[in-house]
Amino acid sequence: LFFLSGSTALIYQVIWQKLLFTAFGVDLQSTAIVVSTFMLGLGLGALLGGQFAEKYPNSQLLFFVFVEVGIGLFGFISYDVIRFVAESFFEYPLIVIAAVNFLLLLFPTLLMGATLPVLVSHLYKQSQNVGMSIGRLYFSNTCGAALGCFCGGFILLNFFSYSETLVIAAAINIAVAALAYLLRSEERRVGKECRSRWS
Repeated sequence: LFFLSGSTALIYQVIWQKLLFTAFGVDLQSTAIVVSTFMLGLGLGALLGGQFAEKYPNSQLLFFVFVEVGIGLFGFISYDVIRFVAESFFEYPLIVIAAVNFLLLLFPTLLMGATLPVLVSHLYKQSQNVGMSIGRLYFSNTCGAALGCFCGGFILLNFFSYSETLVIAAAINIAVAALAYLLRSEERRVGKECRSRWS
């Protein structure tokens, strides 16, 4: 699940960058705005996700479900939203464009960043090994990100438009959320059976 989640994150970054570059131009400043906004959102999301995982230890997988749904829903509308924002702020000063891009990408990148600490906490409950939990998830997510970057830039865009590629990525997020919900339901069922046996 985290492999697929990482794949969609990089697909989004590739397409969103291309859309914003089309509107505001490809230069050092545009690149810095997009990349720094992405990294800041991921960092803040990881911080908030870690706090949530610590405060609600029994709802981590459910939180992951809602996060993936949120990312997917934004993915579905992101093409139209980015195009609208780009057309509305095309002639504004650079500082305004930077602020608008930051606010535009803050929500989805916060959600993306929150997934790692939440899943680490969930996996730790099973393995009781923080290093192994982080290593396994980070490895899966990084491999997924590499695949998403390659597919988004070299394969999907050869066969689909920007909007269609974003819909594909969003559909993957929704599928990840559905699978995570089924996993949570199965874990709860097994937990109830174990408690009933011991009682």
